[in-house]
Formats: sequence, C-alpha cells, structure tokens
Amino acid sequence: MAIEKVPFIALNRFENSFKENFLRDVSELIDNTQFVGGPQVATLEKQLAEKSGAQFAVGCANGTDAIQIALRAVGVERDQVVLVPDMTFWATFEAVVNVGAYPVTVDVNRQSCHWDINTFKDAVDQFNPKAAILVHLYGWASPDTEEIRAYAKENNVLLIEDCAQCFGTNYDGQSIIATALIATTSFYPAKVLGASGDAGAVFTNDEEIAETARVLCNHGRTDHYSHGLVGWNSRIGSYESLFLNHSLKYIDARLESRLAAIQYYQDHLTGLPLKISRSSDRVNENGYCAVAMIEPALRAGLINSLQLANIGFGTIYPGAMSCQSGAAPFLKGKIDHGNADYISKAVLNLPCFAYITEPELAYVVKTVNSHFA
Repeated sequence: MAIEKVPFIALNRFENSFKENFLRDVSELIDNTQFVGGPQVATLEKQLAEKSGAQFAVGCANGTDAIQIALRAVGVERDQVVLVPDMTFWATFEAVVNVGAYPVTVDVNRQSCHWDINTFKDAVDQFNPKAAILVHLYGWASPDTEEIRAYAKENNVLLIEDCAQCFGTNYDGQSIIATALIATTSFYPAKVLGASGDAGAVFTNDEEIAETARVLCNHGRTDHYSHGLVGWNSRIGSYESLFLNHSLKYIDARLESRLAAIQYYQDHLTGLPLKISRSSDRVNENGYCAVAMIEPALRAGLINSLQLANIGFGTIYPGAMSCQSGAAPFLKGKIDHGNADYISKAVLNLPCFAYITEPELAYVVKTVNSHFA
C-alpha cells in the first residue's frame, strides 16, 4: 500500500498487548480506588530513579510545575534573578515568573543550539544570578554542560537542568539527569516517555532537596494537616503513573526506533540545502526530535512541499523567548547575539516518533529530495 500521508507525531503506536494490559490494570486501579498516591506512584518513582540513575525521583503534575518546584526546592526566592536560554519552550520562562523571580534571557550557540560556556560566563558575570536553568533541547544536551556546571558551582549559581526533552540522554557516558544538581522532566504525551495526559518529575541526588520538592508538590504538607511550606497541589496521579509504568517496560525499544529514524534521514538526505543535525560527540541523544536546519529564505518553500504531500512537520521553536509578547513586563535583562532568532527561522523538524515505518520515512525522504531536485 502506497504511503500518502505521514503525521509529524503519532501517539497511538503501541507495542503488542500494551493497550490491553494497561486497560486491564486500569480496571484494577478503579476497583481498589487507588486514585491519588498509592503503589503505582511509588513504583513509578522507584523505576524513574533506577532508569535515570538519580538517587531520588519525585513525581508531580506536569513539567512546568516540576521547574517551579525545583526552583523553590533549591532556594530561589522572590525578586532574585534566574538565567534562562533564549531558545526554549515558554514554560521555562514562565516558571521563573510564577515563583516571583526575574528571568534574564541568554542567547544560545548557533551550532549547538544550546548555551556555550563563554556566553554563560558573560551572563553570570553581568547579572549575578541566584540560579540558572540549563535547558537540554531536542533530546540533546549542551556540549559544554560540565563546564557550565562547574562555573555555576564556583560562582554560587544554583543550576537547574530542564530535561523535559531528554529523558534517556547521556552526556560523557552518563545519564544527563543523574549527574545534575537537580533536573526536571515532562511526561507530556509527545515526549519519548509520555503519559496519556500531563505529568512530570523532579530528580536529584540530594535527599534534602528531594524531600523539599516532595513537600512542595503536596500543599507544603509536613503531616496531613500540618503545613511547613506554601506549596502547590501538584501530585502525580495513579492513572498516569500506571500508564508510565507500562511505558517504561518498552522505553529502550522506543528510543531505538526514534534514533533509527534520525539515522535514516541522515543517511538519505545528503548534499541538500537541508542539513540533518545531530548533537555533539559528548552526547548520546534520545531521538526526541529529527532536527534539520535550512536557510530561512528556503524554509517556507520546503514547508509548502511537505504540506502538499500531507507530511507533518514542526518548527521547535518558532520564536526566541525575549521576543514573546508576554515576556516584556518580566524580563530583567538579556544577552542577545541573534542566534536564537536565527535558529527559530532556520529549524525544521521532520516526522519522528516511536515505530515510524521505513515506508513512511522513505516517503518523507522522497518528498524532500524531490523538492530540491
């Protein structure tokens, strides 16, 4: 059967019997009235810690809450300055605002699409921040992650790592999550480890930070009716925990499928104005995104060809944080070399998801090659 359409992402391609086994266990969950907390949550947090290599994993309601909780857990307070990349999802920026701190946007490197150590040093020296959020986009990580961590520590800057897109990513042979002071992730359905709704987690190797994060997630409770902190209602539910527990059984196969798709594009889209990008040699990516770069003047034409062929695509992300209309009232400052703005106009994401088929990949490749023929 000829392929005539390829979605940007498909969320319903599961392993044999995944759906049946999950629904069976949902029925048991309902019968036992395990709705908030309970064994599924405990199992998930244990599995997340083991899989990520972090000592502690604390589930929460979503990835945005995870960043807010992490900021509070390490001691970020109202009116303090927090550095954020100018190339990220809005949640990174708004999390800083929502805890009462001031964001400063810092440009990324045009080649790596992440912070580099020199620009990070300039930002620390110029703005004297309390904290910084290092965002690992595209399932990649900054090639300068270790240097950034070291400089942050030397200068008493609390470094939170937003790993919403990089569960399963390794840096210098180790889990990027396991080696962070504190890391956060999102289990939004489109992620490599996705729930069927919103969910997130905070990771750390510091027991005190982990306990503070856990308290903040649950109304600041130190006992059922004792509240030592003002927190959130950000508990992860048993239903989403159950879905994630089932998904974790297959995470390695899902990552392998995604990475194979990216490799297919790299092998078959050569000699074009479109370049399939990969992370640095220090990073083993997780296949979250198929990232291509094209000169901005050429992007609209290729997008039109993809649309005519019924092929989904993404532009992650289509604008720098500092240029968002909602940023201006809160922005404390910025370092802008024009790189985030350029990347936002040059990036094009091709279809990439677990169990995308070779005929689908071939159809995308044929369409792109034909466009430039």
